[in-house]
Amino acid sequence: MNKLNVVLRTLPALLFICSGLTSAAPSRYFTYDAATLAQTRSRVAEKNSPLLPAYQALLTAADKALQEPVLSVAQKTLLPASGDKHDYYSFGPYWWPNPDTASHLPYIRKDGKTNPDSKTDATDSTRLVRFGDDMRVLGLAYYFSGNRAYAVKTAEMARAWFINRQTLMNPNMAYAQAIPGIVEGRGIGIIDSRVLIDVMDSIELIRPADTLSEADYQAIKRWYGTFSQWLLTSDNGFEESNWHNNHGAFYDAQVVAFSLFSDHPDVAKQQMRVAMLRHLTAQIDRQGYLTAETERTRSWHYTQFALSAFQRLARYGELTGVDLWNSAIDDHKLEQALTIPARFIDKQAEWPFPELKFEPQEALGNLLAATRAYPKNALFREKAQQMSVAYPDNINLLTTTAPLVR
Repeated sequence: MNKLNVVLRTLPALLFICSGLTSAAPSRYFTYDAATLAQTRSRVAEKNSPLLPAYQALLTAADKALQEPVLSVAQKTLLPASGDKHDYYSFGPYWWPNPDTASHLPYIRKDGKTNPDSKTDATDSTRLVRFGDDMRVLGLAYYFSGNRAYAVKTAEMARAWFINRQTLMNPNMAYAQAIPGIVEGRGIGIIDSRVLIDVMDSIELIRPADTLSEADYQAIKRWYGTFSQWLLTSDNGFEESNWHNNHGAFYDAQVVAFSLFSDHPDVAKQQMRVAMLRHLTAQIDRQGYLTAETERTRSWHYTQFALSAFQRLARYGELTGVDLWNSAIDDHKLEQALTIPARFIDKQAEWPFPELKFEPQEALGNLLAATRAYPKNALFREKAQQMSVAYPDNINLLTTTAPLVR
């Protein structure tokens, strides 16, 4: 796609911005900040905008998503212990059918050898990732281009996942990361449902298109409210909430985001306080390192991954009155943690921890969010600009308050 085509595809967004049309169903903004996103949309529409490569990458991904089939947990070929195809189901990748029993149970562990069924459509883990990815780019593509086709597809996929009785997912993760014949599901599987945050945000972005009825919208909100309650009251949720690493941070992010979306602000604020008092202070040391992540073989990657959860939480803190950006309990600070990727992003050889595959651009989204949160920090501005030039087609450039690290 050449620059002329990209500019032509930006024209609907210009009309969308300038029309002044209002809708009975305006978007609400949670992970995204309305003013920041609107400013970015205006910049995309500028002649020779440096954001055009990222915008082109977004449209390319969204156009691909338009051609994808509608996804559902009911499409899997293996079933969880409940026997209900509507229950999300995944199992540990290193667990295999037992060759010594007629039932092939209990599964046995083959360390380092991935069972392909754990990464195929036989279970739901890769399907949920595709659903989250498609919903994210479709919602954003509608917002930036004004092309209603993206909103139509977003709504169609949302109805299948959350509303249609033949295809919906039950609002729990009780059978995530199961070990067949040993345990029906584990709390660590809740990390998979973090992608539903981006799904929630896209549902809000398409509301002005009126492709979801009010009844459908309210049904989706109820689904999220039920799921949030399951996170807070289930044994699996309790287990996940007690991890002092990226699992715990993303658990907090999910509870807060889903509570805000489902109109339970008091629950969201309470969980924000938990995140600040328990997880931020426990996970970030006084030098800014996330010690549970730096001990891993992919320490750089998991540091960025965990920081992306904390940055989303800090954004939700803007909505709940809990200031995570500037929290300094016992001298544990998010800003200090964000200086770590800024210091090492172009000094791979000096990164003092194990890393099998050092990828600098994994820090881009975090640096962009840090620049917005700490505008006086020259280091953040310098490194964010440097990485923006190095990776001009990174979609994180369009979503400053919602860094994505896979």
